[in-house]
Amino acid sequence: MAAANKTVWGIHTMDDPLFLNQNLIAIGWEEMGDLSAISTSRDAYKEKYIAAYPDAKKGSIATSAGMLYRFVHEVQEGDYVVFPSKIDRKINIGVVESAYFYEATAALYPNRRKVKWLKHLPRTAFSQGALHEVGSALSFFQVKNYVDEYFKALDKDFKGNILEPDTDETVAQTADEIIEATRDFILKELSKNLKGYDLEPFVANLLQAMGYRTILSPHGGDSGIDITAYKDELPPRIVVQVKSQDGDIKETTIQSLKGAMREGDYGLFVTLSNYTKNAQKYLDSTPIIRGINGTELVDLVLKYYDQLSVKYRKMIPLKMVYIPVPPEE
Repeated sequence: MAAANKTVWGIHTMDDPLFLNQNLIAIGWEEMGDLSAISTSRDAYKEKYIAAYPDAKKGSIATSAGMLYRFVHEVQEGDYVVFPSKIDRKINIGVVESAYFYEATAALYPNRRKVKWLKHLPRTAFSQGALHEVGSALSFFQVKNYVDEYFKALDKDFKGNILEPDTDETVAQTADEIIEATRDFILKELSKNLKGYDLEPFVANLLQAMGYRTILSPHGGDSGIDITAYKDELPPRIVVQVKSQDGDIKETTIQSLKGAMREGDYGLFVTLSNYTKNAQKYLDSTPIIRGINGTELVDLVLKYYDQLSVKYRKMIPLKMVYIPVPPEE
């Protein structure tokens, strides 16, 4: 079995044959040049990254520079590497055999290390949690949670046994993590892109996706009513107030919507945040007004995503996938 005190790294590439045929791992960022010429500090790598990629998003600078620094200075000969290849859907496990070197003649992936590949195993040999960890969004990262599982795969008697779904306890955890990450992403994108009045047409479009006809009110007009909605040609009228503020909605704010309602109207209050305790009590005692918080709004986005306008689907880019879930008992 592999030495358990060694670090395990994960890496991705768009060029599987390069890794597998030339027995190496590599990362790109070609504009950075020879990374060994940069001073041995994370700050120096950040400065070089900013100079090489002046248009880079601020949030990506530390992440990308950090990956480059770790590849050069933190990886040690004798460390292990896990590489999920796409061409054959294998998990490849190897040991690092060289220091960092720069391949000046390489058009892509010039920053390299030699690797001796030890095992090429089917993905079915690993738990869903282990696969999820090496499916990281980062190009280069340290494997931490499932190190023991990858070391076990290096045992001589390891046959690549397929894990039965009902014995893989990581399935439910992984599925929940993916779902929660998606929900967090949707709410963050809404909060970032739809401040102030911009949230109103989005809510109107969501209501249209749900089968309602909607009329947007002029900004600042109609006594706090932002949207008027009808299920069909006949009453009742549904009056909607939308708030994109970060703080929780107070009872007085909902009462202002109630004051704008006519007899026979129903009210709908939509917020990206939540409601104070008093506001929630008021909603519970006022059945003609429905309150939707950020979490419930995300649920509706997921349910009616395909019916949203192209504009909003581009704003919140999602792809439908199937994920494993534990069987119902």
